[in-house]
Amino acid sequence: METNMTLGNVEVDHLILGGGCFWCLEAVFRRLDGVLSVEPGYSGGRTEAPDYEAVCTGTTGHAEVVRIAFDPARIGFQALLQVFFSSHDPTTVNRQGHDIGSQYRSVIFFASPLQEALAKQFIADLQARWPSPIVTELLPLGPFHQAEAYHRDYYARNAAQPYCQLVIAPKLQQLKRDFPDRLSAV
Repeated sequence: METNMTLGNVEVDHLILGGGCFWCLEAVFRRLDGVLSVEPGYSGGRTEAPDYEAVCTGTTGHAEVVRIAFDPARIGFQALLQVFFSSHDPTTVNRQGHDIGSQYRSVIFFASPLQEALAKQFIADLQARWPSPIVTELLPLGPFHQAEAYHRDYYARNAAQPYCQLVIAPKLQQLKRDFPDRLSAV
C-alpha cells in the first residue's frame, strides 16, 4: 500500500492501527476531522484470507485493526497517534479490558520510514510520562484484509447493544472531552 495518494486535490495518507476491538477504534476515528475513511480489518498474521472466526481463535497471528485514510493537511500523523494512545491501554499485552487474545494487541503498522521514526519518537516521549511500560508493537505494513461487512459501521448500527454502551460509548465521551477541537462537524 502506498503511504501517500492523491484524491482530486487532496493528499491522502494511510495508517493502520490495532488497539483492541476494531469496533472501538472505528467509532473513535470516524469522528475526527480530516479522517476520510476508516475500515475494520486484519493485519499482521500468517493466514492468506483470514476471517473473523479464525482471527478470534488467536492462531492466525492477525490483529483486529483499522485502516485509516486521512488528509494530512487537516490532521497529522502525530495527532492520530495522540487519539490512538488515549483510546486504549498500550500497557497491556494481548488485552484490552475483557477482550483477551493476540488479536487485541496494541500495534502500529507503519507504511514508511518516516511513519516508523515518528511513531518510535512518539512512543519514547509518551513512555517518559507513562507509569507502566508501553508494549505497543511497531511493525512494517503487510497485507491488510478487510473485515466482513457486518463489522463496518458497527457502532453506528448497534449503538444500543450492551458492548457498545459499556465499552465504545465511554471511549467516545472521552474523545469529546479530550479532543473537542479534533472532532468533525458531521
